[in-house]
Amino acid sequence: MTSEPTAAPSHAAVDRVTAALAADGVDPRIVWFDDAVTTAKLAADALGIEVGQIANSLVFTLDDEPILVLTSGAHRVDTEWLGARLGGTIGRASKEVVKAATGQVIGGVAPVGHPAPVRTFVDVDLAGYDEVWAAAGHARTVFPTTFDELVRITGGTPTPVEPVARV
Repeated sequence: MTSEPTAAPSHAAVDRVTAALAADGVDPRIVWFDDAVTTAKLAADALGIEVGQIANSLVFTLDDEPILVLTSGAHRVDTEWLGARLGGTIGRASKEVVKAATGQVIGGVAPVGHPAPVRTFVDVDLAGYDEVWAAAGHARTVFPTTFDELVRITGGTPTPVEPVARV
């Protein structure tokens, strides 16, 4: 099942993302879909791209501080491993913590457009793609960007999010 892009309706969270992108000098090319694309696979299928090009925006807590981890849709965050790298314990953020930290709801969390800066980590695997796509504040929206631009606009720290496989 694919979901074709439609005309852009208005939504407060998407409007904040659009404004944040424009303020950072990014052309806010927001794509709206007929249906929610709440998984990396659904988003990739709808866009006709590799699942690894989807930058999932995942909110966790590092000890008690909300953090945003932008990870490639091709794999999962190893929270125990990443927490050890960051010097704390990573836990799953509640939907209330996600909404308070980002102003957005799970399934549509964008890397920008939050009420206040959120400490952000950007999966280095996203650097392997010329173009990546991130949610734009609503489960039916995405926007294109690059790894370097994602790091710049979020003030994020590039980091692996799982152990590097040894050959």
